[in-house]
Amino acid sequence: MEEANRSIAVKKLLPVTIDPVWKAWTNPDDIAQWWGPKGFTSTIHTMDVKPGGEWRLTMTGADGKRYLNKSMFIEIIPKEKIIFQHYNPHYAATIVFTPRGEETLLNWNMLFETVELFNTVVKVFKADEGLQQNVEKLEAYLKEGNDHFLK
Repeated sequence: MEEANRSIAVKKLLPVTIDPVWKAWTNPDDIAQWWGPKGFTSTIHTMDVKPGGEWRLTMTGADGKRYLNKSMFIEIIPKEKIIFQHYNPHYAATIVFTPRGEETLLNWNMLFETVELFNTVVKVFKADEGLQQNVEKLEAYLKEGNDHFLK
């Protein structure tokens, strides 16, 4: 099955070094500050960042509707790569971090199990827009909280 027909990808050059980017991705207190599309907040219940580790969170929309999320971490290479399997909808997320001097290139790909699932998630839930907004929120968080990451 061709992956291009069932994946979403975003690349973004973030304005900070790898250390704050990695912390923002792997520290539950940090990721709760930026995870999710615009208008959403996240409550992290469990986040065990290691292969086989579980990640459970609740995303809450501006309308108050709650969305329970469950993922399992598949691969963790510190300051290089995170791969997790998300359930309902089923997709594999691969996030690759590439240091570029004082910046970090983020390459985030979501691969859905089927073309049908991809089409539903993109057309109905606008997952492509949500992914882009998530990256924008990460970038804003890193810019605002630069002092926080130096501690």
